[in-house]
Amino acid sequence: MQIYNRNFGGGSHDESVDLREPPEGVDFEALLAIARRQWLVVAVAIAIAVVLGISYILTAVPLYTSSVSVLIDRGNSEVVQQLSTIGGVVDDEASVLSQVELLKSDTIALAVVDKLDLSNDPSFMSSEGSVLGSALAAARSLVNVSSWFVTDAETADETDAKRRDAANKLLGNMEVSRVGRTYVLEVSYVSPSPNLSARIANAIGDAYLVDKLNSKYEATRRASDWLQDRIAELRQKALASDLAVQKFRSANGLVAAGSVLVADQQLSELNSALIVAQSDTAKAQARLQRIQEIIASGQTDAIVTDVLGSSISNELRQKYLDASKREAEITSRLGANHIQAVRLRNEMAEYKRLMFEEVNRIAESYKSDLNVAMAREKSLNDSVAQATGISASANETQVQLRELERESETYKNMYQTFLQRYQEALQQQSFPVTEARVITRAVASQKPSHPRKPLVLALFVVLGAAAGSGVGAFREFRDRFFRTGEQVRETLGLEFLGIAPLVADGKKAAKDETATGPRFIHKKQSVSDYVIDHPLSAFAETLRSSKIAADLALSGKACKVIGVVSALPGEGKSTVAVNFAELLASQGNRTILIDGDLRNPGATRAIGQHAEAGLLEVLIERRDPHGLLMTNPRTKLAFLPAVVKHRVPHSSELLASLAMRELLNSFSSQCDYLVIDLPPLGPVVDARAIASRIDGFIFVAEWGKTARRVVRQVLETDPSVRDKCLGVVLNKVDQERLKLYRAYGSSEYYYSRYSQYYQEGA
Repeated sequence: MQIYNRNFGGGSHDESVDLREPPEGVDFEALLAIARRQWLVVAVAIAIAVVLGISYILTAVPLYTSSVSVLIDRGNSEVVQQLSTIGGVVDDEASVLSQVELLKSDTIALAVVDKLDLSNDPSFMSSEGSVLGSALAAARSLVNVSSWFVTDAETADETDAKRRDAANKLLGNMEVSRVGRTYVLEVSYVSPSPNLSARIANAIGDAYLVDKLNSKYEATRRASDWLQDRIAELRQKALASDLAVQKFRSANGLVAAGSVLVADQQLSELNSALIVAQSDTAKAQARLQRIQEIIASGQTDAIVTDVLGSSISNELRQKYLDASKREAEITSRLGANHIQAVRLRNEMAEYKRLMFEEVNRIAESYKSDLNVAMAREKSLNDSVAQATGISASANETQVQLRELERESETYKNMYQTFLQRYQEALQQQSFPVTEARVITRAVASQKPSHPRKPLVLALFVVLGAAAGSGVGAFREFRDRFFRTGEQVRETLGLEFLGIAPLVADGKKAAKDETATGPRFIHKKQSVSDYVIDHPLSAFAETLRSSKIAADLALSGKACKVIGVVSALPGEGKSTVAVNFAELLASQGNRTILIDGDLRNPGATRAIGQHAEAGLLEVLIERRDPHGLLMTNPRTKLAFLPAVVKHRVPHSSELLASLAMRELLNSFSSQCDYLVIDLPPLGPVVDARAIASRIDGFIFVAEWGKTARRVVRQVLETDPSVRDKCLGVVLNKVDQERLKLYRAYGSSEYYYSRYSQYYQEGA
């Protein structure tokens, strides 16, 4: 919040003006007001832009666009993808963009130039611009003096330069775009000739396919050469590693039978034989133990497997059974003591002893078998221990052997893989497959694609609007003058008294037949009598507002001394002073008007040009001021002119002199209002010199001409004037243009809207 303190008339009356900052945000009313003020500038700029756009459309050379569509076929690249699996997988997006850049490369452009011989085609190498561009190109060729002495024979460098120029021209008129997210690329070429445009577009597509084939062939050829070198290297490494394995086996006795070492195979067989031997030993041990138990118990009828299988034992047992049978018969028939019975019992005993001996003999054979089994088991144990030691030693050495075998196997696999890739590369080289194909051929266009007349015209309109808006904004930025009462209050912190519309001063004032003497006021222009002739005008209303401001601020004064000042000459302060004094006098107030501008007495020229003496004579020659006063019989206004016959260099001293004080005191006792037309504040210091004698100032600023910064600096330089300033009157206001600056709620808005009901002719 910003506070301005004003003291009117040098008295004790203080008024504080609270100027609150407007709320933040976009002021749409201000923007609309700017648009209303600057619309003509924008309209003129748009009109100029439209004329330029139409001129461009009429003079521009029509261009034709032909397009060819190329499909990147991802299904035909299996072999190449297999060849490039070592390098990883390439992203589809990156690969498509790479193809776009390939189409824009110099390689394709130079291939098209060479195929169609475009460097020697005058229709292609000629300028494609507008008429103005063609004229400029012709002028440049004339200015290029070195071109005048060119020989017919071209050097290799010149030919290459022409090819490069043609390629650059081709690339400048070519456009490559991807169709959506597909693998289709659209190649467009723009040319003044529709047939040439179609030929070049198709040539670009063909050159791209040929380049793809050549690049594939070169890639497979380089791959086969590289693979061939690698195969030779891998073959040597595979042989060397295999030989190293065999030498290591021989040096360490690692003889293998198939995939197993001989030592390991022998150890396995010995373990199997040892298990069988241990089983046989246990079996023999069990048989011997059983038969020994039978012998120890004396059981002759015990059954052993070998006894049953022995023919001797079976024969003895049969004889024993036959004898036992006969002995039983004889004993039952002849008695137990019969000699035959006794003899048979003896035979039976003999047979039993023989069977027992047979059992002992079998036991001895069991014992012999046990000894043999144990000896065999011991021998196998020794052999297993020896083989185990050999196998353990071989296993330690096999660590190095397996490492050598793995290396040998790796080289063998790599050799086989690269050999297979080499065969595939040879096949691919003999029959290369491209990854792209043309799906739409270019045809000659029937309608030009450039210039796009609606788009060009719209673009020029937009550019014109932008330029006009820029000029309008610059004009608004440069508009540093007073336009509205709000600007007066915000910039100066003073009261805004009103506006004085611009009045044409070419009309002569009506002649009063009753005022023909030298003591009467003679007005040259009707503007000096405007407030009397138009009492209901805005000018008169502003002067009445000034009177009210003086009455309120200087209410304690019997005679109110009011000075009318401005910042610069020519702002109309003398006209305001004369009309203000006439208004006061017409209302019945005793009013005296003094022309205090001793440098440029404008009031005297307006209403008292015929005067022969005035303020200077009063101050210098001490003449009676009452005898020099001029009057207006219509309003009873008294006027003391300033007749300047030569330059007065000490005018400020005269205004601050004792004589001037006495003059003011003398007039103050005889009138109600004493109005003094003072010099402007900017060029001279006269108003500052008399400021202490003035009760209040009316500041006049020309509307739309006086810079706000100048007025602010002038008032800041003269605080004695500013503190006594009753308010500001904006003079020479263009009321039609003022409507462009009014905003809702402002004093200008209400004045423009409602004052017509109360003014003349309403």
